[in-house]
Amino acid sequence: MKIITAVVILGCLLVVEVKGQARVPKGRCFCADKGVNMVPRKLIEKIEIIPPSPSCKTQEIVVTLKNSTEQKCLNPESKFMQKYIMKAVEKRK
Repeated sequence: MKIITAVVILGCLLVVEVKGQARVPKGRCFCADKGVNMVPRKLIEKIEIIPPSPSCKTQEIVVTLKNSTEQKCLNPESKFMQKYIMKAVEKRK
């Protein structure tokens, strides 16, 4: 009787442990490729810089455009993006 009780309790603990684990996307990046090299500044509503992670090995820069919900990927290595980031850093100082 004690063995059956122990097995039932162990089974319940395993179910709770498996359901509580976070799911990590498998190799999914938001951007399919490097992205565009430039977006006019006056069209940019918000910029998100997504660092490399276990699920996506590349750094991604995603912009949300004004007056729409459209998002575009920017090439982090483009001259436009490098200048844009430098100006943002200077403004924060």
